[in-house]
Amino acid sequence: MNTNIERIVSDSKICSGKPCIKGTRIPVHIVLDLLAAGESFEGIKKAYPNITDEDIRACLSYASLLADEEAGVTA
Repeated sequence: MNTNIERIVSDSKICSGKPCIKGTRIPVHIVLDLLAAGESFEGIKKAYPNITDEDIRACLSYASLLADEEAGVTA
């Protein structure tokens, strides 16, 4: 499984260090919130035209990895 996790970065100088999509100031949690609310990939890309399907999938992969870590499982 290709997680594309390299698309997610955390930099203390950008968005207070919250994980963001690389090359943007779009925090991962915003994308995840939109997906949880039922927004489609197309709707998210319309709201944030400089991200791609791969960026959205990377956000999901990042969340999955965090959930695994919380459960005590390492990927």
